[in-house]
Amino acid sequence: MTDLEADLRRTVRGEVGFDVTSRALVTMDASNYRRVPLGVVAPRDADDVAAVLEVCREHEVPVVARGGGTSIAGQATGVGVVLDFTRHMNRLVALDPEARTAVVQPGLVLDRLQETAAPHGLRFGPDPSTHSRCTLGGMIGNNSCGSHSVAWGTTADSVRALDVVTARGERLRLGQGWAGAPDGLRALVEGDLARLRTGFPELPRRISGYALDALLPERGADVARSFCGSEGTLGILTEAVVGLVEVSRARALAVLGYADESAAAEASAGLLPLGPLTVEGMAADLVPATAGLPRGGAWLFVETGGESPAEARARAEAIVRAADVVGSLVVTEEAGQRALWRIREDASGTATRADGFEAWPGWEDCAVPPARLGAYLRDFRGLLRRHGLRGTPYGHFGDGCIHVRIDFDLLTPAGVGRFRGFSEELADLVVAHGGSLSGEHGDGQARAELLPRMYGAEMVTLFERAKALWDPDDLLNPGMLVRPAPLDANLRFAVLPREPVDVAFGYPSDGGDFSAAVRRCVGVAKCRTTTVSGPAVMCPSFRVTGREEHSTRGRARLLHEMLAGELVTDGWRSTEVRDALDLCLSCKGCRSDCPVEVDMATYKAEFLHHHYAGRRRPAAHYSMGWLPVWLRWASRTRAVPLLNALAAVRPFARVARAVAGIAPERAIPLLAGETFSRWWRRRGPSAAPAGELVVLWPDTFTEHLSPAVGRAAVRVLEAAGLRVALPPVLRMRGRPVGDGRSRSPAALPAARRGRVCCGLTYVSTGQLDRARAVLRRTLDLMEPVLETAAPVVVLEPSCAAALRTDLPELLHDDPRAARLAARVLTFAEALERHAPGWRPPRVDRPAVGQTHCHQHAVLGDTADRRLRTAAGLTGELSGGCCGLAGDFGFAKGHFEVSAACAEEQLLPAVRDAPPGAVVLADGFSCRTQLEQLAGVRGRHLAEVLAAGLEGEATGE
Repeated sequence: MTDLEADLRRTVRGEVGFDVTSRALVTMDASNYRRVPLGVVAPRDADDVAAVLEVCREHEVPVVARGGGTSIAGQATGVGVVLDFTRHMNRLVALDPEARTAVVQPGLVLDRLQETAAPHGLRFGPDPSTHSRCTLGGMIGNNSCGSHSVAWGTTADSVRALDVVTARGERLRLGQGWAGAPDGLRALVEGDLARLRTGFPELPRRISGYALDALLPERGADVARSFCGSEGTLGILTEAVVGLVEVSRARALAVLGYADESAAAEASAGLLPLGPLTVEGMAADLVPATAGLPRGGAWLFVETGGESPAEARARAEAIVRAADVVGSLVVTEEAGQRALWRIREDASGTATRADGFEAWPGWEDCAVPPARLGAYLRDFRGLLRRHGLRGTPYGHFGDGCIHVRIDFDLLTPAGVGRFRGFSEELADLVVAHGGSLSGEHGDGQARAELLPRMYGAEMVTLFERAKALWDPDDLLNPGMLVRPAPLDANLRFAVLPREPVDVAFGYPSDGGDFSAAVRRCVGVAKCRTTTVSGPAVMCPSFRVTGREEHSTRGRARLLHEMLAGELVTDGWRSTEVRDALDLCLSCKGCRSDCPVEVDMATYKAEFLHHHYAGRRRPAAHYSMGWLPVWLRWASRTRAVPLLNALAAVRPFARVARAVAGIAPERAIPLLAGETFSRWWRRRGPSAAPAGELVVLWPDTFTEHLSPAVGRAAVRVLEAAGLRVALPPVLRMRGRPVGDGRSRSPAALPAARRGRVCCGLTYVSTGQLDRARAVLRRTLDLMEPVLETAAPVVVLEPSCAAALRTDLPELLHDDPRAARLAARVLTFAEALERHAPGWRPPRVDRPAVGQTHCHQHAVLGDTADRRLRTAAGLTGELSGGCCGLAGDFGFAKGHFEVSAACAEEQLLPAVRDAPPGAVVLADGFSCRTQLEQLAGVRGRHLAEVLAAGLEGEATGE
């Protein structure tokens, strides 16, 4: 233990982390930069903050304040001690509806403030797209804005008073009239009034540099306002009094379509006199094809408010009439507005991987006067072309503030050189248009070096003098704003290996490069949201523990450091990475919910494959990873009755769980007395019409644990006029599709018996060599099916997802894998595509439950929604994850997290279900979790429809 660490542990009541994991998690923010800190401290209060500053001053170690870590310019990274305010100093201290103010701690997430203020008809005005995870302290440090700044301004406009601890331990209360000003600051300002009155560009989004003009006497000498945007370089914020604004009772969203980006930009300033709440812009290359926007190549999102929906709509329609558009849409429904805003909020991540190329921040938020935005964008596009770069601008058009991710090559010296050259030329272009290098996210390391181009040397010298008055020892976030580090130093990718890493999966979206896959995480931290909304899933383990290492971003950071080899030095054998991945449920939620589609389930499987190569694995990997083998053995040896009987004997069950690595809190599921395929053979030839052929996949769970689901599916598919067959069980070239009644292998000595399997249990436990062998055998068996046009219907969502994604990514060298993946359909998809004229029985009951996380992430549930509607099943299924997640919830040590995940959405939805509601759960894991934690039987949609058919047949 170093002297610094020992002194901090002795004086600080909060957590002190100098271990590899604690440091690795904060080496990066959402910028292009990386710095390795000495340690991390999570202070409990202002006294802890003062103690940290005193110890670090004695050791001459710098201090960096960090909130949600979503800063885009590098200002939330440092080489000294990082203060993490999200763990303890994250409270809403007080809210005064009469005064319309709130007292907040720096680690409070913005959405938590908004949720508390909303019942009073109030809100905090600024709302960055990261509102679900950014903190008030970070917003004050960066002077954040958001989409509503045309109405409510920047964070500085909402700050009333700030409690700050200086680097030398002085506690100040900052406010107007020089309140809290350090010695010498007033004299500095009054000695250079002319420069301060003329040296700052007048525009709504000027964030660059220190806001020394807020200290002018005619502006109230507001020290708190001047402190905003100082990026943790002047003092450490411990508490803030912020103002709140009244919320319109109703909102409407006018989406205005324009021919192109320049037309939208030029129109935006003309809409401001109409009093909109937002004027946001984005172009077609950032919009999904299914977004449902009006005609156009670029759009403005213009929000209006009113005391009633009619008034809000009338204002939106007035804006449409005043705008010269090629198409328009006015949305008043809250759900519709949320869906459209999600497109805009995800743009920062979407732009990072647009059209298959990697793009990065660095010039994320320049701002120019709104009236010059169109001309600036044309010049900006021209500059991109001259440098051979690509980028898609979007952002706060009404304020002249533009976000963009650019495909800089930050991996090679030539690419880094082009990055610097472009940055210098763009800075000059912004200044030529009367703009600010930063219009929202601060200067950090990305832009501070270029501030003399904007302000001139004399003003930058004034900034340096102001910094020295607040922080004479240069202890706080050195290298930011003044005396900056070069903009092309400390780049995060410089430490990554240049040669591709030998991996098992194909990573087709990343050119087969695992490093490129890990680079996907740019730190926007959508995975750190503490509540789930709508159908979203990501990231259930973080929502339970609240710890960064259990977020998708945290795990990606550890993988990045593993590849870098500086902090995490033992590569694939790393215990730090293993432990962080241990609580990953492999729910695949990040594959769809993360704006850049980080796929942590795949990365986890890859890591476990290498980590345990040639080594003994956890018991659960053998017991549950090889589950298909054990269940087939039990069925073939007729041992099922004995095993079920023993499972009911507590001593035996206790020993079995201990040996198998199963959580002692879990009951062992009973095996079916008759497997699905045995029932299929016993059933005999079907009387179904000779309709279109579909091949029903007998997954392990349907086959051995829930054969009733398979029987129900056969009943429904045949009622829909489809001819059902099972996959072949014999490897024979040129034979027709099998149906489970093939000739005996004894009569065919050249044939080999087998069962198809998606390999899911092997993949989830990282046994990828075994998974590949199983999948190749499956492809051999399925060759006769692939020679036909028959779809493959998979009832278990996790198995369908494995066949759709894991199969072609693991066997990327086998063309049959892609062919089979393309054939896979869910139960609802099969009915919709291959029996379009069939109408399901009317169930006419409310439905509750949860969309399976793999279905949400990989398969989609559009067809399921339509099928439920056609059957009269009403209500929305919840989001989140059931928490069992295959083997995860059964593994020893996971029960508490597993149960907490279920309590987030699934169990409350079932407890609050209306009378007579159907509990839908298509996944075996979801049904098992419901049964074991709530005593409720969930049913697959096929079972519900089959029961409906029986009711029709009996006239019930």
